[in-house]
Amino acid sequence: MSHNHSIHIPNIQSVRLQEYIHSEQKQHALYKRTLWIVSISQIFGGAGLAAGVTVGALLAQQMLGTDALAGIPSALLTFGSAGAALLVGRLSQRRGRGIGLGAGFMAGGLGALGVILAAVLNNVFLLFLSLLIYGAGSATNLQARYAGTDLASSRQRATAVSLTMVFTTFGAVAGPNLVNVMGNVALSIGIPAMAGPFILGAAAYMLAGIVLFVWLRPDPLTVSRMIEAARVDTLDTNQPAAVPHAENKRGITAGAIVMILTQMVMTAIMTMTPVHMGHHGHDLGAIGLVIGFHIGAMYLPSLVTGVLVDKLGRKTMAVASGVTLLLAGLVAAWAPADSMVLLVVALVLLGLGWNFGLISGTAMIVDSTESSTRAKTQGTVDVLIALSGAAGGVLSGMVVAGSSYSTLSIIGGVVSLLLIPVILWSRGNNNRK
Repeated sequence: MSHNHSIHIPNIQSVRLQEYIHSEQKQHALYKRTLWIVSISQIFGGAGLAAGVTVGALLAQQMLGTDALAGIPSALLTFGSAGAALLVGRLSQRRGRGIGLGAGFMAGGLGALGVILAAVLNNVFLLFLSLLIYGAGSATNLQARYAGTDLASSRQRATAVSLTMVFTTFGAVAGPNLVNVMGNVALSIGIPAMAGPFILGAAAYMLAGIVLFVWLRPDPLTVSRMIEAARVDTLDTNQPAAVPHAENKRGITAGAIVMILTQMVMTAIMTMTPVHMGHHGHDLGAIGLVIGFHIGAMYLPSLVTGVLVDKLGRKTMAVASGVTLLLAGLVAAWAPADSMVLLVVALVLLGLGWNFGLISGTAMIVDSTESSTRAKTQGTVDVLIALSGAAGGVLSGMVVAGSSYSTLSIIGGVVSLLLIPVILWSRGNNNRK
């Protein structure tokens, strides 16, 4: 049992998994069950994610007494999620999605508890360390979208990603709108109000982890690997045409760049919006509302986006992402600071552009990998996505401190247009899709 392939599993389990290899009906049933389990975990994951996004920058601003460093929490969250993306990807490749994703969510929950403790002790070092660990939750939340694609056919992949992301919306929209409520809960038990949302974050992430540990069986990645191995064996005996599904490096690169650019632009503008609003007299409730709309737009359109990506093609929707992000940047730059309506429009467009980029990029990655290395590749790509978000978060604070929120928004919009040459370059590889 030492270094054997994950296909040679202890007997009883092996016999149970063998049933899935030759039965399309069982595969389809497992695909649907996996989507449901992942979707339930995403409701909790979304709530955990949104809590930190809304008040992380404000908590640091309060504890540090300066704006220039308000981008640091976002960066730490993102660095934490980068490290976690790598570990969750590798653990999933080795032990299956349930264990990899479950461990990631649990770590995020522990980080949230650390943030609460840091706020109580007013300890900035502990705050930064905890935000780093809390980032594991957002990495896992993002990587869970891949679990739904393990058993999906190529015509269902984007739709499978989008279905799990829609469920993230329920938690993600509830999160920011519970900011005031959780602030009051925190105050009533002697914890600073700003740490309140992290109480919700801790409970939500841990529940997401438990759902995946307990119910994500049989593991979709293990089953998909067994199916692929069986298919290759059949192809080997019948015809030597098993080559077309080799890894497609150009497809992986293009998919990664699409997701990296959209993440960077989205994080930069989103991070500084609460700070920008705070300076112009908006209260925590108004900030929560705008971020709630933004997070809703990041996830809610997913159902339609997934179908469009499967029908119109990955590349068309990646270009649509660049154009939408440009519009978001322009509206944010020109919106008067006291106009809630225009800030909502800008952040809805920002979320929508990110959504188009993430789903088309994810589908490109799944199309271009094979199950024997897929989770590891996905983890590595998610590290780059997270690091680009961290860069966006750190630079955003510096750009705004040195210039203005409008300048930041225009730069973000222009950077998004780089997606178009990337897609044109990847077209050279169309025959491999």
